[in-house]
Amino acid sequence: MESPLVSDIMKKNVISIDSSMTIQDAAKMMDDASIGAVVILDKGIAVGIITERDIVRRVVSKGKPTSTNVMDVMSSPLIVINPDDSVWELAQLMKMRKIHRVPAVKDNQLVGIVTTSDVVRLCSVGSDSEMAKITEQILLRSRS
Repeated sequence: MESPLVSDIMKKNVISIDSSMTIQDAAKMMDDASIGAVVILDKGIAVGIITERDIVRRVVSKGKPTSTNVMDVMSSPLIVINPDDSVWELAQLMKMRKIHRVPAVKDNQLVGIVTTSDVVRLCSVGSDSEMAKITEQILLRSRS
């Protein structure tokens, strides 16, 4: 069974925001796009990510104004994955780093983003026999 790649499940249309923008700008973009995070770009390079959770924990609960710059509250350094890596490597990275969203970067360019929902969606497609094979592979790898 060939292992699926990050590029097979990632969303290619990544919502990003320039590092000069504010929390208000980021929150508006997230609301407009119905997403939970935006990637922060500095001179075209992905340098951080800000999630709804970051806004709650680092802005609202601390009483900071929404005019705060995204660079001041983003999660950084940014943890990324190569789109040519396997979904298994992605799942391991998410587990080890306790993260739910991972931007995909190739040649210093943001090319996609993958979430835990994308991984779960992959595991839930196909016939029962395909699901059994996937589960068997996960169990075998987790024992080694």
